[in-house]
Amino acid sequence: MASIMNFSARRYLSVSAAARSAVKGAAPGSHEGGGYLLWKRLTFFVAFPAIGLGMLNAYLGHQEDHHKPRPEFVKYEYMCIRTKKFPWGDGNKSFFHNPEKNALPDGYETEAAHH
Repeated sequence: MASIMNFSARRYLSVSAAARSAVKGAAPGSHEGGGYLLWKRLTFFVAFPAIGLGMLNAYLGHQEDHHKPRPEFVKYEYMCIRTKKFPWGDGNKSFFHNPEKNALPDGYETEAAHH
């Protein structure tokens, strides 16, 4: 008996909450309330400009970084500690190893001029 009353009370409250939140004349869950217009405006005036600014920031950062000289390698004891070999290649290079940017425990792979 208590479970039937509990179910009835929950059903009454959920239907009442949906009815209270519904816009006048619009069925619950429909798009007639105008909520889509808010998201459309947020997409065009917030999301797209944010994506564009992020792309500009990445491009300018790449241009700035591209002209910096590579820092000189200094062998510190606490850096490049290998307790176990990587399971690919020669076991000394990380999966996303870049020979121009990432140093190995003994220094950079090539001493070629940095672009």
